[in-house]
Amino acid sequence: MAKLKVLVTDKIDPAGLKPIEAHPGIELVYLIAPRPAALEKALAGAGAWLVRSETKITAAWIAKAPDLRLIGRAGVGVDNIDLAAATRRGIAVVNAPAANTLAAAEHALALMLALARRIPDADASTRGGKWERGKFIGVELFGKTLGIVGLGRIGREVAKRAQAFGMKLVGFDPFITAAQAREMGVEPLPFLELLAASDFVTLHVPGGDKTNGMISASALAKSKPGMRIINCARGELIDDAALADALKSGRVAGAALDVFHAEPLPPDSPLRGLPNVLLTPHLGASTAEAQSRVATELAQAVVDFHDKGIAPNALNMPGFDAATLAALGEWVPLAEAMGRFLAQTLEGGVSGFACEFGGEFTGRERRPLAVSALKGFLTPIMGPGVSWISAPAVAADRGIKVGETSDPHVSEGVRRMLTLTASTDQGPVSVSGAVLAPGEPRILKLGGLRIDVRPQGKMIVIANTDAPGVIGRVGTLLGKAGVNIADMRVGRRSAHGEAVMVLNVDDDAPPPVRAQLSRLDGIRRVHWVEL
Repeated sequence: MAKLKVLVTDKIDPAGLKPIEAHPGIELVYLIAPRPAALEKALAGAGAWLVRSETKITAAWIAKAPDLRLIGRAGVGVDNIDLAAATRRGIAVVNAPAANTLAAAEHALALMLALARRIPDADASTRGGKWERGKFIGVELFGKTLGIVGLGRIGREVAKRAQAFGMKLVGFDPFITAAQAREMGVEPLPFLELLAASDFVTLHVPGGDKTNGMISASALAKSKPGMRIINCARGELIDDAALADALKSGRVAGAALDVFHAEPLPPDSPLRGLPNVLLTPHLGASTAEAQSRVATELAQAVVDFHDKGIAPNALNMPGFDAATLAALGEWVPLAEAMGRFLAQTLEGGVSGFACEFGGEFTGRERRPLAVSALKGFLTPIMGPGVSWISAPAVAADRGIKVGETSDPHVSEGVRRMLTLTASTDQGPVSVSGAVLAPGEPRILKLGGLRIDVRPQGKMIVIANTDAPGVIGRVGTLLGKAGVNIADMRVGRRSAHGEAVMVLNVDDDAPPPVRAQLSRLDGIRRVHWVEL
């Protein structure tokens, strides 16, 4: 049997890759930072390709690797890998999500201390022959309020260490309940209230539509004067121009940044040259220990792939029986769409997620649908890195209890129905749906209210009082804002009682428009949903 050829094109700790090197059935080939012609030649016969962030694995390169079956990313993010192209080819993509946790948390604390005590400036001054003790007056961490945005693995490790400095901790994370946050010693706050209360703010959330640009000009205007900000997560979280303006005005006293929109940081970045900014070149995972753990974790994935023929931690492969998935057909994307829909209509932190299968679902069918729904539910907050494989572990890491029930009876005039329920601080929130016929997936209930919605595109979901004029006021406001309504569905419990409307729209309804909607008479809640 031919050996599995494993190509490594970025610097990955050789000691961690020793299990691959020692395996008799695997050939390890190093070709670091190759030129295109050399890379194309090396990809011939390669069954696995291991990279960090430097190599860009595009659809074009995947097409030049006919034998490729596994791509490994030594780290967390997979922005440099075309996941869709890999999936179309049946190539599993794996990463090492937990290996960098401690390194990233420690780097955030290191940046916080360096920023607070002005260490880089003091070092440069002393190296320059000066002795300016009176110039570099810093601030202490003790007694200060630290706002932690994102309470996942890294955010929690930061919280543990910040407590040792005697800091008061506040946090924002839509997927963490108030009780869970307080168990960590963190007082939960809405995002803008966190900014207003914090002396230091550290970011630990993934990129994505919900988080990109969250540190905006309007957000910074509401922050505590003299706040300091640390970002070791994603450059896209911060509006660089807005931050630069706030740093110049003194609204923000300082910033320590390890990640950027474009890397390397462009020479003309507005952040360069500011005296109150500390910049590092994406060093969050750059410790010997983290690099060793990343390489070891990746090596084990390659060995498992060779020995067992599976990639259990793949980001893009369901890992379920192909015949069952084929039989489920449109139920799989419907389950994921319902999960995404539900996540975008929540008000409080999440403590539980449950799937209820009504009607004729077999045991083999329930598991793929439950995991697909959970993946969809987690993705709007956690980002596109959540997979069918990783979703249960991600939920467990966030303290979300996942459940599954079944009932052979359905009372909604359909043969089968899936209901997803999220347990939140504000009570349970649910959505039910079914595939009515080929090409006809539908959301049929929101909470206890019957409705008939095609789960696709851009939607505005409005909870309202069933009263004369409400629908008209909504339509008028959206018309004036230039938002075209493609379809509107309405559900109600009783006349003049609780009601819901779901509007499929052709255009984005920006936050100011949604805020205006929420202030209309009869409107209780407004949510923007994108599927």
